[in-house]
Amino acid sequence: MEWVILVWVVVSVFLISMVFIALSKLKIVRAEEKAETILKEAEEERKNLIDLAYKEAEDLKAKFISSAKDEINKYREEVERDLRNIRRDLQNLERRLSSREETLERKESYLQRKEREISIKEKEIKDLENELTALKGKIMEELEKVANMSVEEARNLIIDTIKKDVEISSLDLVHKIENEYKQIAIDKARSVLVDSIQRVALDVVNESTVSTVNLPNDDMKGRIIGREGRNIRAFETITGVDVIIDDTPNVVFLSSFDSIRREVARRTLIELIEDGRIHPTTIEEVFSKVSGKFEDELYKIGEETYMKLGIQPMSNDEYKYVGKMKFKYSYTQNILIHSMEVAMIASRIAEELGMDSYIVKKAGLLHDIGKVCNELDGSHAIVGAKLAKSWGYSDRVINAIASHHGEVEPMFLESSIIAVADAISAARPGVRKEDLENYIKRLENLENIALSVNNVEKAYAIQAGRELRVFVDSNKVSDEEAKLIAREIAKRIYEEISFPGQIKVTLIRETRIIETVR
Repeated sequence: MEWVILVWVVVSVFLISMVFIALSKLKIVRAEEKAETILKEAEEERKNLIDLAYKEAEDLKAKFISSAKDEINKYREEVERDLRNIRRDLQNLERRLSSREETLERKESYLQRKEREISIKEKEIKDLENELTALKGKIMEELEKVANMSVEEARNLIIDTIKKDVEISSLDLVHKIENEYKQIAIDKARSVLVDSIQRVALDVVNESTVSTVNLPNDDMKGRIIGREGRNIRAFETITGVDVIIDDTPNVVFLSSFDSIRREVARRTLIELIEDGRIHPTTIEEVFSKVSGKFEDELYKIGEETYMKLGIQPMSNDEYKYVGKMKFKYSYTQNILIHSMEVAMIASRIAEELGMDSYIVKKAGLLHDIGKVCNELDGSHAIVGAKLAKSWGYSDRVINAIASHHGEVEPMFLESSIIAVADAISAARPGVRKEDLENYIKRLENLENIALSVNNVEKAYAIQAGRELRVFVDSNKVSDEEAKLIAREIAKRIYEEISFPGQIKVTLIRETRIIETVR
């Protein structure tokens, strides 16, 4: 029984397996049929798409060909139209050229005819000229016989007469025009100058060549003189000024034509009096210290001056030179005040004329800067121009400085304005004294003669120019050479300067030996 069941189970399993196999084959067959159907459909779709693409491409091709043909036809029409225009223009040009050729031919024929006529006329004119020349010769001969005068003399007489008439007429016309414009210029100049002068008001300080130093008591005079006069001699030698001590109570006078040197000496003496120690070593130390302070003060004065005028320098060296101007005088007129006045007057004139006042203001301040420069040779105008050029100023400023006394031709309007402003400032009553200026120039010439000799270090004109103290380097100059230098200086003074009385040349050859103990 169990065996039968087992067989039945096996048979059942086999049958079921066969059924499943059959079903699987059936599904496979159906899938293959479906795949074939899909492939057929895809192939047909592909063929349809390819046919459609071919068709669209043919359509586009036809369309592009048609469009290209249209463009070609259009371009061909334009080219043909342009060619027709060109042909028409060429035809017109040919007609014009042909017309011109005909005109030229007619003109050429006309000119040839005229040339023939001119040739005939020229021949006739030459014949007439020959006749006129012969007739003129006869007339001139007759005129010479009648007038007793040659042709050349008659010609010169006529030319001179005409020239005189023309010159007289020209001069009358020129004088008339000059007078008219001169009056106009004078009226305008008066207006400008009066307005400029009214707006400028500066104080004028006149100082002589003597400075006064007040003493606390008369006993101080003896200390200033020193034992056997050694202090006063040392002071005069170091500072280069004369010390005048007379019966005037509590007063000592310092005399020197150089106001800067005199001012440094005055400050040195005041500090020595306040210190109380007066002897040659202290004098030299105080003088050196005061000189350094004075240099700083000159710089400060220059800064304040530029600030007042509202201008800027091109170089810091200008401050020192402008500061020196405060202690220098020209014909008793203070140079700094005069220069500031010139700058302000020139500025007002420039403003009235519609010009740049900044340039003339600078030139006005620096126009006399050469008077405080001892390093360069030449007149103060030329020296000032050289300084301005070294500082980098423009040609307008340089020419204004150089030409304000007429030594150089003025090249710009600013130069004329500076000359006018300088004349206005100098023309004020009481600001010029010729005698003092000549005196100062004579003393400066004395010192310059000595300084021009080789190996001379310093030279001071003292005693109102009656004595010239000269200092030489003892390491370079021997005693015998010192005598020769003194004799040469005396000879040159005799030859180059006119002076009353006598001038004593004192040459100092000093040897200093300094040892420091520490």
